Amino acid sequence: MPVSISQYWAQLDELGRAVAFVLILMSLVSWFTIFAKSWVFWRIRRSAPEIGRFWEAPTMEDALMILDVVDLENVYVPLAKRGAEAASAQNRVTTMMAKTDPSDVLTRVLRQELNRVTVRLESGLTLLASIGATAPFVGLLGTVWGIYHALTAVSGSTAIQIDLIAGPVGEALVMTGLGLLVAIPAVLAYNAFNRVNRITFAELDGFAFDLHAHLSKTA
Repeated sequence: MPVSISQYWAQLDELGRAVAFVLILMSLVSWFTIFAKSWVFWRIRRSAPEIGRFWEAPTMEDALMILDVVDLENVYVPLAKRGAEAASAQNRVTTMMAKTDPSDVLTRVLRQELNRVTVRLESGLTLLASIGATAPFVGLLGTVWGIYHALTAVSGSTAIQIDLIAGPVGEALVMTGLGLLVAIPAVLAYNAFNRVNRITFAELDGFAFDLHAHLSKTA
């Protein structure tokens, strides 16, 4: 007779329920991160083809206005704005950068903005990787603990029957399945997001290089 979820839950001890709670929490956090990052990356990839309009603007002011509209996730805008500010001599006269070569100033500013964008885009990926790597072992812990209790119960019985072992062991193996159900989506999402990140970083590097070449002439 199949065991219902309520019956299965009632048969778990404190450690088994703790393992189940951890797996449920990991699943909720994983799926929240997956949906949130999917939305962000979808908007970034949707904006990418429109970034070329930045270079079609007649002035930098117009270009920044266009970028504000097309850059839905505000990824390229900080690069352009900070770069334009660094290229302006008026913004350097009262700072230590006044005697620094404008090209070096631009390089430093653009590198800082690229680092900030990188940190932002990679946020959450370590969490997904950790969940994907540890969830199967958390499920395995619940399985081992369940099998231990099943064998302990059988050892106290005078007559050993296969039914006494098969049922509890099968229920314990559910934990392993739950661990895999939590880990597989996290691993797949992590790999997919990494690929999108590589494409986005390559495009950001190209945009920063072009921006540096353009602003170095006007600095």
